[in-house]
Amino acid sequence: MAVHGENEEGKLTATVVCWLLGNGCLFSWNSMLSIVDYYENLFPKYHPARVLPIVYQPFAVGILVILTYHEAKINTRRRNLLGYSIFFISALLVLVLDSATSGKGGIGTYVGLCIISGVFGVGEACVQGGMIGDLSLMCPEFIQSYLAGLAASGALTSALRLITKAAFGNSRNGLRNGAMMYFAISMLFELLCLILYAHVFPKLPIVKYYRSKAASEGSKTVSADLAAGGIRVLKDGQAAEEKPEYMERLNNKQLIVQNMDYAATIFLIFVLTFSIFPGFLTEDTKKHSLGSWHALVIITMFNIWNLIGRYIPLIDSLKLKSRRWLLIVCLARFLLIPCFYFTAKYGDEGWMIMLTSLLGLSQGYLPVCVLTEAPKNYKGPEQNALGNLLVLFLGGGVLAGVTLDLLWLIGKGW
Repeated sequence: MAVHGENEEGKLTATVVCWLLGNGCLFSWNSMLSIVDYYENLFPKYHPARVLPIVYQPFAVGILVILTYHEAKINTRRRNLLGYSIFFISALLVLVLDSATSGKGGIGTYVGLCIISGVFGVGEACVQGGMIGDLSLMCPEFIQSYLAGLAASGALTSALRLITKAAFGNSRNGLRNGAMMYFAISMLFELLCLILYAHVFPKLPIVKYYRSKAASEGSKTVSADLAAGGIRVLKDGQAAEEKPEYMERLNNKQLIVQNMDYAATIFLIFVLTFSIFPGFLTEDTKKHSLGSWHALVIITMFNIWNLIGRYIPLIDSLKLKSRRWLLIVCLARFLLIPCFYFTAKYGDEGWMIMLTSLLGLSQGYLPVCVLTEAPKNYKGPEQNALGNLLVLFLGGGVLAGVTLDLLWLIGKGW
């Protein structure tokens, strides 16, 4: 979908805002994953690196199923604002919980942390599907920038955690101070995202152009965002009288049938990644030499290469566009499972870091190829629906992955 002339106005600003909003979608959750060394020190018997994602993901997928089913009638603006508000409040609750318990462990504190993880999942269901659905009816560069922001949130939170860990030391109190400073930063960043989405993004000319175009094609999800951008929206049915063909759209079942290969690819990408990361990498490879830095270094390497992978498709000659080859490459990634198993058993730290980097690079690259190619040649309402459907398969893949990650514990007495 090309945009010409005056409609290009605000594209660079919109791209930067998309990157920041992508950051905000996972910044708080990645903050929780990146301070897993603190939580493993606080709850050594409860496997937080594995349990917190398992608690988080069913809430994300369950709410996402409901939102995807009703996506054509949902106010996207309210959905996304609710999601970023949940992130802000949840980050605040982590600070409150830790302060109320004075940084002490115990089953009560752990249950509270698990509840907050579930709330993070609800926020992700609101924002991830809402944003990718919304951006699917705009230009591919916005989706790429948003996905790069998702990856950057991991890299930034890892970098912040490295700094705070180095600054505050490895003592329990030092870990706690660093972790809490971390979540304070996270809370402020979520507030920034709320302001950007509410008051900046809807007023950009290029965003108003794409949303107006989608509305003219029958989309009802963009009405509130257009109103926030100062554009009057026609009453329901008026567009249909003028251009009845725009109100005809493929239903969700038809979209899935036409894009089953994309759905399978996105599902399998995330199944493989989250069956290894972060649980196996942070708990099952500790025999190496990095000691208490092991989990943080491994997570940081994954996040850095994940971020690099998100930018490779910007070079058109390096972007994989064949639907068949996307699926083949995705299936080939499953060879990483025996590689990780034998490296953990017999290899050294260098091999583990190399494999983790490869996992992160492919995890960054492949979703961008899928989510920027799939919405092409559809009308606005169909693009929004397809974006939501693919995010649902993505979430299902993460849920299946974190569940399968428990298989690594077989024979280890848990």
